[in-house]
Amino acid sequence: MVALNGWSHCPRCASPLALGAGFATCSACDSIYYASSSPAASALVLDDEGRVLLGRRARAPYEGKWDTPGGFIEEGEDPLDALRRELREETGLEVEPGAFVTAYTDRYGSAEDDTATLNLLWEASVVGGEPHPDDDVAELHWFALDELPQDDEIAFGALPGVIRGWVARRNAEEPTVPAPLDHRDS
Repeated sequence: MVALNGWSHCPRCASPLALGAGFATCSACDSIYYASSSPAASALVLDDEGRVLLGRRARAPYEGKWDTPGGFIEEGEDPLDALRRELREETGLEVEPGAFVTAYTDRYGSAEDDTATLNLLWEASVVGGEPHPDDDVAELHWFALDELPQDDEIAFGALPGVIRGWVARRNAEEPTVPAPLDHRDS
């Protein structure tokens, strides 16, 4: 219930609030406020060589760690529009979202302000622009899937496992050449 930490009075009528498990209520104006995860959109941007683009965070939380480019979805914003906007802001790239990878929850922030997030992750391809770090990104780097940073070099609690799972699924989907048949046994 971190989202409601510090809430003691109703923002609509200033009456005292009653805090429950994940919500706050105001008996004076009948308002109810829910603690909910903040939605975010990000992408595993792939180039023509199958490498993935990660950005090194320039600010807290997780300053200096690698992250998927993306960010928070604005109120009423379509998640794919948010994805395109965030990628343009952080990388200078115009992207086209591809396959939806997953939705997962995580935490964003410090121990005092640890906001819950609902993260929507897509694959995406570059359709324009030149990559350059901007906004809250210190550096951009294209990584081959077998050269990705170690888990402790990746931001956030759930993201390293999400990336590992995505790589494993991609590797499992790659077509393999069957071994030649040995006709000596026939």
